[in-house]
Amino acid sequence: MTKPYDAFENLRKHNAHLDDSVQLGSGIQLAAWSNHFDRVTQCSDHHTLSLYINNGYETYQKTTSGWKSGGGPDRFCLMPENSETTWDIRNAFSFVHLYCTDEHLRHIAMQIWDRSPINLQLDEKIFADDPRITQLYRHFLLSSDWQQSANHMTLSTASTLLLTHLVQHYSSVQWKLPAVRGGLAPVVLRNIQAYIEQHLSEPLTLAELALEAGLSEFHFARMFKQSTQLAPHQYVMQRRMVRAEALVRHSLLSLTDIAMSCGFSSASHFSNRFKSMMGVTPSQLRSAAQ
Repeated sequence: MTKPYDAFENLRKHNAHLDDSVQLGSGIQLAAWSNHFDRVTQCSDHHTLSLYINNGYETYQKTTSGWKSGGGPDRFCLMPENSETTWDIRNAFSFVHLYCTDEHLRHIAMQIWDRSPINLQLDEKIFADDPRITQLYRHFLLSSDWQQSANHMTLSTASTLLLTHLVQHYSSVQWKLPAVRGGLAPVVLRNIQAYIEQHLSEPLTLAELALEAGLSEFHFARMFKQSTQLAPHQYVMQRRMVRAEALVRHSLLSLTDIAMSCGFSSASHFSNRFKSMMGVTPSQLRSAAQ
Protein backbone atom coordinates (compact mmCIF):
# COMPACT_ATOMS: atom_id res chain seq x y z
CA MET A 1 0.00 0.00 0.00
CA THR A 2 1.47 3.35 -1.05
CA LYS A 3 1.82 5.95 1.71
CA PRO A 4 -1.01 8.52 1.43
CA TYR A 5 -0.03 11.82 -0.18
CA ASP A 6 -0.16 14.82 2.17
CA ALA A 7 -1.89 17.14 -0.30
CA PHE A 8 -4.51 14.49 -1.07
CA GLU A 9 -5.27 13.80 2.58
CA ASN A 10 -5.30 17.52 3.44
CA LEU A 11 -7.87 18.35 0.74
CA ARG A 12 -10.15 15.59 1.99
CA LYS A 13 -10.38 17.46 5.31
CA HIS A 14 -11.67 20.60 3.58
CA ASN A 15 -14.59 21.42 1.27
CA ALA A 16 -12.92 19.76 -1.71
CA HIS A 17 -14.88 16.94 -3.34
CA LEU A 18 -12.92 14.01 -4.74
CA ASP A 19 -14.38 13.29 -8.18
CA ASP A 20 -11.94 10.56 -9.22
CA SER A 21 -8.60 9.07 -8.23
CA VAL A 22 -6.17 6.42 -9.44
CA GLN A 23 -2.86 5.03 -8.17
CA LEU A 24 -0.47 4.33 -11.04
CA GLY A 25 2.30 2.79 -8.98
CA SER A 26 5.96 3.87 -8.88
CA GLY A 27 5.11 6.88 -6.73
CA ILE A 28 2.40 8.52 -8.89
CA GLN A 29 -1.25 9.25 -8.14
CA LEU A 30 -3.85 11.23 -10.07
CA ALA A 31 -6.80 12.90 -8.35
CA ALA A 32 -9.64 14.93 -9.87
CA TRP A 33 -11.17 17.50 -7.50
CA SER A 34 -13.83 20.17 -7.36
CA ASN A 35 -13.90 22.83 -4.64
CA HIS A 36 -15.64 26.06 -3.64
CA PHE A 37 -15.58 28.61 -0.81
CA ASP A 38 -12.59 27.16 0.99
CA ARG A 39 -9.23 28.19 2.43
CA VAL A 40 -6.44 25.62 2.24
CA THR A 41 -2.77 25.63 3.24
CA GLN A 42 -0.64 22.95 1.61
CA CYS A 43 2.83 21.81 2.67
CA SER A 44 3.69 18.32 1.46
CA ASP A 45 6.49 15.78 1.46
CA HIS A 46 5.96 15.24 -2.27
CA HIS A 47 5.58 17.23 -5.51
CA THR A 48 2.15 18.35 -6.73
CA LEU A 49 1.24 19.45 -10.25
CA SER A 50 -2.19 21.14 -10.24
CA LEU A 51 -4.01 21.47 -13.56
CA TYR A 52 -7.06 23.75 -13.83
CA ILE A 53 -9.93 22.25 -15.81
CA ASN A 54 -12.91 24.59 -15.38
CA ASN A 55 -13.10 28.10 -13.89
CA GLY A 56 -10.55 28.97 -11.21
CA TYR A 57 -10.69 32.73 -11.89
CA GLU A 58 -11.66 33.33 -8.25
CA THR A 59 -8.87 31.23 -6.79
CA TYR A 60 -6.34 33.35 -4.91
CA GLN A 61 -2.88 32.59 -3.55
CA LYS A 62 -1.55 34.28 -0.43
CA THR A 63 1.66 36.23 -1.13
CA THR A 64 3.83 38.63 0.87
CA SER A 65 2.01 41.50 -0.85
CA GLY A 66 -1.52 40.14 -0.42
CA TRP A 67 -3.89 37.79 -2.21
CA LYS A 68 -3.10 37.30 -5.92
CA SER A 69 -5.33 35.67 -8.55
CA GLY A 70 -4.52 34.40 -12.04
CA GLY A 71 -6.19 31.05 -12.31
CA GLY A 72 -8.40 29.79 -15.11
CA PRO A 73 -8.80 26.82 -17.47
CA ASP A 74 -5.45 25.32 -18.59
CA ARG A 75 -3.42 27.23 -16.02
CA PHE A 76 -1.16 25.09 -13.85
CA CYS A 77 0.53 25.35 -10.46
CA LEU A 78 3.65 23.41 -9.55
CA MET A 79 4.24 22.98 -5.84
CA PRO A 80 7.56 21.26 -5.10
CA GLU A 81 8.19 19.09 -2.08
CA ASN A 82 8.13 21.06 1.20
CA SER A 83 6.88 24.30 -0.37
CA GLU A 84 4.04 25.97 1.55
CA THR A 85 1.13 27.62 -0.25
CA THR A 86 -2.16 29.05 1.03
CA TRP A 87 -5.23 29.31 -1.18
CA ASP A 88 -8.52 31.17 -0.89
CA ILE A 89 -11.18 29.67 -3.16
CA ARG A 90 -14.04 32.09 -3.71
CA ASN A 91 -15.99 30.29 -6.41
CA ALA A 92 -16.48 26.73 -7.70
CA PHE A 93 -13.81 25.23 -9.93
CA SER A 94 -12.40 21.83 -10.90
CA PHE A 95 -8.82 20.66 -11.20
CA VAL A 96 -6.58 17.62 -11.50
CA HIS A 97 -3.66 16.90 -9.19
CA LEU A 98 -0.69 14.74 -10.13
CA TYR A 99 1.22 13.67 -7.01
CA CYS A 100 4.78 12.41 -7.33
CA THR A 101 7.39 11.46 -4.75
CA ASP A 102 10.82 13.07 -5.04
CA GLU A 103 12.31 9.58 -5.16
CA HIS A 104 10.28 8.73 -8.25
CA LEU A 105 11.08 12.02 -9.98
CA ARG A 106 14.80 11.42 -9.44
CA HIS A 107 14.42 7.85 -10.65
CA ILE A 108 12.85 9.10 -13.90
CA ALA A 109 15.62 11.68 -14.36
CA MET A 110 18.37 9.14 -13.71
CA GLN A 111 16.87 6.62 -16.12
CA ILE A 112 16.40 9.11 -18.95
CA TRP A 113 19.65 11.04 -18.70
CA ASP A 114 21.83 8.32 -17.14
CA ARG A 115 23.31 10.70 -14.59
CA SER A 116 22.65 11.31 -10.93
CA PRO A 117 20.39 14.36 -10.41
CA ILE A 118 22.07 15.43 -7.16
CA ASN A 119 20.89 19.03 -7.42
CA LEU A 120 17.46 18.34 -8.92
CA GLN A 121 14.92 20.79 -7.54
CA LEU A 122 11.60 21.76 -9.09
CA ASP A 123 10.67 25.43 -9.46
CA GLU A 124 7.49 26.69 -7.84
CA LYS A 125 5.07 27.92 -10.49
CA ILE A 126 1.73 29.57 -9.75
CA PHE A 127 -0.98 30.27 -12.37
CA ALA A 128 1.47 29.42 -15.17
CA ASP A 129 0.65 28.50 -18.76
CA ASP A 130 2.28 25.80 -20.91
CA PRO A 131 0.71 24.47 -24.14
CA ARG A 132 2.56 21.15 -23.86
CA ILE A 133 1.21 20.49 -20.36
CA THR A 134 -2.30 21.45 -21.52
CA GLN A 135 -2.05 19.10 -24.50
CA LEU A 136 -0.92 16.16 -22.40
CA TYR A 137 -3.51 16.42 -19.67
CA ARG A 138 -6.42 17.40 -21.92
CA HIS A 139 -5.70 14.72 -24.52
CA PHE A 140 -4.69 11.85 -22.25
CA LEU A 141 -5.81 12.40 -18.66
CA LEU A 142 -9.23 13.95 -19.26
CA SER A 143 -10.19 11.71 -22.17
CA SER A 144 -9.67 8.44 -20.29
CA ASP A 145 -11.88 6.70 -17.74
CA TRP A 146 -9.48 6.34 -14.81
CA GLN A 147 -11.30 3.38 -13.31
CA GLN A 148 -10.85 1.27 -16.41
CA SER A 149 -7.70 -0.81 -16.02
CA ALA A 150 -7.38 -0.92 -19.82
CA ASN A 151 -6.56 2.81 -19.70
CA HIS A 152 -3.77 2.61 -17.13
CA MET A 153 -1.12 2.35 -19.86
CA THR A 154 -2.32 5.65 -21.34
CA LEU A 155 -2.49 7.34 -17.93
CA SER A 156 0.95 6.15 -16.82
CA THR A 157 2.48 7.22 -20.16
CA ALA A 158 0.97 10.70 -19.92
CA SER A 159 2.07 11.08 -16.30
CA THR A 160 5.65 10.13 -17.15
CA LEU A 161 5.65 12.59 -20.07
CA LEU A 162 4.41 15.35 -17.77
CA LEU A 163 7.10 14.64 -15.18
CA THR A 164 9.80 14.49 -17.85
CA HIS A 165 8.61 17.87 -19.14
CA LEU A 166 8.83 19.32 -15.61
CA VAL A 167 12.44 18.18 -15.25
CA GLN A 168 13.26 19.62 -18.67
CA HIS A 169 11.67 23.03 -18.24
CA TYR A 170 10.86 23.70 -14.58
CA SER A 171 13.81 22.37 -12.60
CA SER A 172 17.32 23.33 -11.55
CA VAL A 173 18.87 21.03 -14.16
CA GLN A 174 16.77 21.60 -17.32
CA TRP A 175 18.62 18.90 -19.23
CA LYS A 176 17.89 18.44 -22.91
CA LEU A 177 16.26 15.16 -23.80
CA PRO A 178 18.78 12.63 -25.14
CA ALA A 179 18.43 11.48 -28.72
CA VAL A 180 17.01 7.99 -29.12
CA ARG A 181 17.97 6.27 -32.37
CA GLY A 182 16.91 2.86 -33.52
CA GLY A 183 14.27 0.49 -32.26
CA LEU A 184 14.25 -2.43 -29.88
CA ALA A 185 16.44 -5.44 -30.58
CA PRO A 186 14.31 -8.08 -32.37
CA VAL A 187 14.51 -10.54 -29.47
CA VAL A 188 13.49 -7.83 -26.97
CA LEU A 189 10.57 -6.76 -29.17
CA ARG A 190 9.36 -10.36 -29.49
CA ASN A 191 9.58 -10.84 -25.73
CA ILE A 192 7.64 -7.63 -25.07
CA GLN A 193 4.97 -8.53 -27.60
CA ALA A 194 4.61 -11.98 -26.04
CA TYR A 195 4.42 -10.42 -22.57
CA ILE A 196 1.66 -8.07 -23.72
CA GLU A 197 -0.35 -10.95 -25.22
CA GLN A 198 -0.06 -12.90 -21.97
CA HIS A 199 -1.21 -9.98 -19.83
CA LEU A 200 -3.96 -8.31 -21.88
CA SER A 201 -6.49 -9.00 -19.15
CA GLU A 202 -4.41 -6.97 -16.67
CA PRO A 203 -3.89 -3.20 -16.16
CA LEU A 204 -0.55 -2.92 -17.95
CA THR A 205 1.55 0.19 -17.33
CA LEU A 206 4.46 1.74 -19.19
CA ALA A 207 6.76 1.11 -16.21
CA GLU A 208 5.94 -2.61 -16.29
CA LEU A 209 6.81 -2.99 -19.98
CA ALA A 210 9.96 -0.86 -19.66
CA LEU A 211 11.13 -3.01 -16.74
CA GLU A 212 10.53 -6.14 -18.78
CA ALA A 213 12.69 -4.66 -21.57
CA GLY A 214 15.39 -3.49 -19.15
CA LEU A 215 15.05 0.14 -20.26
CA SER A 216 13.86 3.47 -18.86
CA GLU A 217 10.26 4.34 -19.65
CA PHE A 218 11.48 7.21 -21.86
CA HIS A 219 13.84 5.07 -23.94
CA PHE A 220 11.47 2.12 -24.10
CA ALA A 221 8.53 4.21 -25.34
CA ARG A 222 10.56 5.80 -28.11
CA MET A 223 12.33 2.62 -29.18
CA PHE A 224 9.08 0.65 -29.14
CA LYS A 225 7.44 3.24 -31.38
CA GLN A 226 10.45 3.14 -33.71
CA SER A 227 9.97 -0.63 -34.02
CA THR A 228 6.18 -0.81 -34.31
CA GLN A 229 5.17 2.68 -35.52
CA LEU A 230 2.77 2.78 -32.56
CA ALA A 231 3.14 4.21 -29.07
CA PRO A 232 3.00 1.45 -26.40
CA HIS A 233 -0.49 2.46 -25.23
CA GLN A 234 -1.76 2.46 -28.83
CA TYR A 235 -0.25 -0.96 -29.50
CA VAL A 236 -1.68 -2.48 -26.31
CA MET A 237 -5.16 -1.15 -27.08
CA GLN A 238 -4.90 -2.47 -30.64
CA ARG A 239 -4.01 -5.93 -29.33
CA ARG A 240 -6.90 -5.83 -26.86
CA MET A 241 -9.25 -5.11 -29.75
CA VAL A 242 -7.78 -7.85 -31.96
CA ARG A 243 -8.32 -10.38 -29.18
CA ALA A 244 -11.79 -9.02 -28.48
CA GLU A 245 -12.83 -9.25 -32.13
CA ALA A 246 -11.66 -12.87 -32.36
CA LEU A 247 -13.51 -13.82 -29.17
CA VAL A 248 -16.71 -12.05 -30.26
CA ARG A 249 -16.65 -13.83 -33.63
CA HIS A 250 -15.47 -17.29 -32.65
CA SER A 251 -16.17 -17.97 -28.96
CA LEU A 252 -19.25 -18.61 -26.86
CA LEU A 253 -18.04 -16.36 -24.05
CA SER A 254 -20.43 -13.67 -22.87
CA LEU A 255 -19.56 -10.10 -23.85
CA THR A 256 -18.90 -9.33 -20.19
CA ASP A 257 -16.38 -12.19 -19.96
CA ILE A 258 -14.75 -11.03 -23.20
CA ALA A 259 -14.46 -7.51 -21.80
CA MET A 260 -12.75 -8.83 -18.65
CA SER A 261 -10.36 -11.05 -20.60
CA CYS A 262 -9.29 -8.05 -22.67
CA GLY A 263 -8.59 -5.81 -19.69
CA PHE A 264 -11.85 -3.86 -19.44
CA SER A 265 -13.58 -3.72 -16.08
CA SER A 266 -17.00 -2.83 -17.49
CA ALA A 267 -18.93 -4.15 -20.47
CA SER A 268 -20.23 -0.67 -21.39
CA HIS A 269 -16.76 0.86 -21.57
CA PHE A 270 -15.59 -2.13 -23.61
CA SER A 271 -18.53 -1.73 -26.00
CA ASN A 272 -17.90 1.99 -26.48
CA ARG A 273 -14.17 1.51 -27.14
CA PHE A 274 -14.86 -1.44 -29.45
CA LYS A 275 -17.32 0.59 -31.52
CA SER A 276 -14.95 3.58 -31.76
CA MET A 277 -12.23 1.33 -33.21
CA MET A 278 -14.27 -1.26 -35.13
CA GLY A 279 -17.28 0.76 -36.26
CA VAL A 280 -19.80 -1.63 -34.68
CA THR A 281 -20.59 -2.72 -31.13
CA PRO A 282 -19.56 -6.23 -29.98
CA SER A 283 -23.21 -7.32 -29.92
CA GLN A 284 -23.74 -6.06 -33.49
CA LEU A 285 -20.65 -7.94 -34.67
CA ARG A 286 -21.72 -11.13 -32.92
CA SER A 287 -25.20 -10.94 -34.45
CA ALA A 288 -23.71 -10.43 -37.92
CA ALA A 289 -21.27 -13.32 -37.45
CA GLN A 290 -23.98 -15.83 -36.49
